[in-house]
Parts: sequence; structure tokens; C-alpha cells
Amino acid sequence: MLNIIWIFFFISAFITALFKLFYLGEHAIFTELMSALFTMSKTAFEISLGLTGVLALWLGIMRIGERSGFIDLLTRGLTPLFSKLMPEVPAHHPALGAMVMNISANALGLDNAATPLGIKAMQELQTLNPNKETASNAQILFLVINTSAVTLFPITIFTYRAQLGAAHPTDVFIPILLATYMSTLCGLLTVAWVQKLNLWDKTILAYLGGFSLLVAGILYYFAQLNQEDMLVQSALISNLILFTLIIIFIATAVYKRVDAYQAFIEGAQEGFQTAVVIIPYLVAMLVAIGVFRASGTLELLMNGLRFAVLQANLDPRFIDAMPTALMKPFSGSGARAMMVDTMQTFGADSFAGRLSSIVQGSTETTFYVLSVYFGAVGIKNIRHALTCGITADFAGIISAIFIAYWFFA
Repeated sequence: MLNIIWIFFFISAFITALFKLFYLGEHAIFTELMSALFTMSKTAFEISLGLTGVLALWLGIMRIGERSGFIDLLTRGLTPLFSKLMPEVPAHHPALGAMVMNISANALGLDNAATPLGIKAMQELQTLNPNKETASNAQILFLVINTSAVTLFPITIFTYRAQLGAAHPTDVFIPILLATYMSTLCGLLTVAWVQKLNLWDKTILAYLGGFSLLVAGILYYFAQLNQEDMLVQSALISNLILFTLIIIFIATAVYKRVDAYQAFIEGAQEGFQTAVVIIPYLVAMLVAIGVFRASGTLELLMNGLRFAVLQANLDPRFIDAMPTALMKPFSGSGARAMMVDTMQTFGADSFAGRLSSIVQGSTETTFYVLSVYFGAVGIKNIRHALTCGITADFAGIISAIFIAYWFFA
């Protein structure tokens, strides 16, 4: 899928450029395309280079969290919920631990750890699947929760915002939390409706009620504030929560006599390696997006959408962040590149820049997760997995737009 999207960017840019050259007489259009190629490749490298220190910092901190047993604590805390949502999975089955570890890793922003854990969980669920080529109910529910999972610690988004000059890189933390909660809730309710799950179970109600009360409390608190105070309080609370988590990681490591410094160093080394690894991917996507934008193709698409929005008498400011939203279900790296491009074009602290960040954190990449997880176990008949996953994506994106207007408009 990513290959198709990448090729589409170049071919559509070429066709648009040919039209502008022969029909509009814009003789400089191919010069602009070549300039975009070189400029964006240089920009991609500079961004990756700038990410090195921040990635080393956060992955070092997260390694302390892993070594201190924080993820294991989350696993024990969430296992009862998964046991009720997936009654066909026996108690203490290895799939439960792998699923909770995957969701916990996603929640804490450990992308590198989340994917192998997710594949492991899908493989364990496959051992319980009577029809090996058809997705089971448990596999579908796990996939939808995975693609819409609540992100408590969106490190990557904070990192890019800091690198691109945001005054308060974490000021989107509360909005992301609210948007991703709506995505997860919608995904869960959709699957529950299709699979006829009993959401009135006491354990399920306790978990959902607790999560919902927490989100409702956040909504109620911020609803009492004017917009200026909302921005200040959002940044303050976000930074307080994140730094408190860091202290909890370190304190737990001290309590368990874990060498926190060495754990940080190991994580920081991984962060450095990650920054190097992402260079070719970032170059590939930003170059493709660069020519797509320089050719005027992206502008044509967005102008068409803007015209439709204006005809409906709606505020069109959200449209500048829509490339990230449109890319998100197909490619995580593509959506990330769109987010970076939006923040570069309009500014990290612009409405579009903040909205693209919220959209990026509101949901996962449905098509990618579906192809990787189901492909790993040979599933061919995905049943209602895609429909439920896309429904969750749509809910997350729509929520992100409304929340961005609430916080930042």
C-alpha cells in the first residue's frame, strides 16, 4: 500500500506538471519540482539529525520504564478486561499477556516494541483459531483495539514538534488523549455490536466507567476555562504528567534496584540507531510529498475540499491538516511525513500544525496493522476487521477536528 501511495505522489505530480507546462505555459514548473526534490531530501536529513538527541532522551527514559517493571504492572492491571472481552481465550493463556504488553507498549509510545508484541499476540490467538484462514472474533477485537489504542505517551509527536520549533511541544497532549479515547471507544463499541459482546459485564463496565470518568473529568475541567487559560493549563498539566511519569520510572527503578543510568544509556543508544534508521524512510516520503505539493496537485485537492466546505458554510481552517488525516489509515510513516510537512509549511504552533499532530496521535494505521498482523498468521478472510477499524479511524479524526477547534481555534 505504501508503495502505491509513494508512486501515486510522483506520477500525479508529473501529470499535473505536464498540464501546467503545455496548457498553462508555466515553464518553471519542472525546475520547481527538481528544487523540491533536493530541498526536501536535505530537510529530511536535517530533521533526522535533529531528532537524534530527543529520541535518545525519550527512548532512554522509556527503557528505564521497561526495566522497572512498569509495563508488567500495566499487564496485570488490564488482563481482567481482556479476559472478559475475549471469552474464547482461556484464562492465563499466553495471548492475554502478549496483547496487554502490545497495548501497553502502544500506550507508552514504544512503537519498536509494540509491533513484535502485536505479532506475537496474533500468533498466540491463531493457536485458538479453528479456521486458520479466517480471522476469529478475538483477533478482530485485538486488531481494532490496537489500531485505535489510547496513546498516553506520544513521544514521537512531541519530538517532531520540538524539532520544528513548537513553543510548547506537549501542548497537544490532552487533546490527543481525548481524541484517541473517542477512537478507541468507537472501535470497541463497533466490534461489540457486530460480535454481540456483553458490555454490561461488571468487569467491563468497571474498566470502561473508570476510563470514561477520567476523560469526563478532563472535559469538565477544561470546559470551565477560557481559551487562554485552557492553553496554559493544558501545557502545564501535560508537562506535569509527563515529568511525573519520568520520576515514577526512576523511583521504581531505585526501589527495584535497577541500574537506571545503564538502562537509560541502552535506550539512548537505541534512540540514536532509530534516528539513523528513519533517514531513508523520511527522505523517501518527504521528497514524494515535496513534489506532490510543488506540482500543485495537493493544492488542487485541498482547494476542492475547501470549496465543498465553504459551500456548507463551515470553517475551512481544518483542511490544511487533512493530508495527515487522509494518509493515516494507510501509512504511519506517510502520515508522519504529512504532519511534518504541515508543520513546516504552516508552523508547528499554527492551527493546522497542532491539528495534524492531534490527528497523528488519535489513531493507528489500520491498513498497515491489518496487513502485518494478519499476514503474519496467514489470515485471508478478515471479516469485519477493516470496517470496524476504519470506523474507529473516522471517529478519531472527527474528534481531533472538534477538539482542536475547542483548544486552539
